[in-house]
Amino acid sequence: MRYLTISALGLAAAVSACATAPSRDAIVTGESPCAPVRFDIYFREGEARLTPAADQAITAAANVLKTCDVRRVQVLGLADATGGSAANLSLSQQRARSVAQALNTAGLPAPVFDVAAAGDVGAVTTEGAAEPLRRRTEVAIDAHPR
Repeated sequence: MRYLTISALGLAAAVSACATAPSRDAIVTGESPCAPVRFDIYFREGEARLTPAADQAITAAANVLKTCDVRRVQVLGLADATGGSAANLSLSQQRARSVAQALNTAGLPAPVFDVAAAGDVGAVTTEGAAEPLRRRTEVAIDAHPR
């Protein structure tokens, strides 16, 4: 839960920075808030359901990028090493689909959604330590000014 809050706060800060009134320099140079962005959405252990904080982060990102030329959205679902590999692959697929659907529902204009899953591949370090931060999806949005 703590990781989700940190991720949501980080995304909210990044998105709110994009959503604030542009600086004088940005107006003079014609800068746009539309730029490629990457963020993570965290899940509870064994779940693919979005939390309210995740929904807020996704909605905030979509709202900032609605006026942009969104060329591609990549969503990669991940899982930790808890449970079997087949179950973890299925869970990571469900997580990726949940996030992609939420981005689309929030109105993110994207001609292409690449949705993939890695399951628990890479969830254990070479020293054998579990990586619990893998309970997430990685989202990369290729956005540019129109």
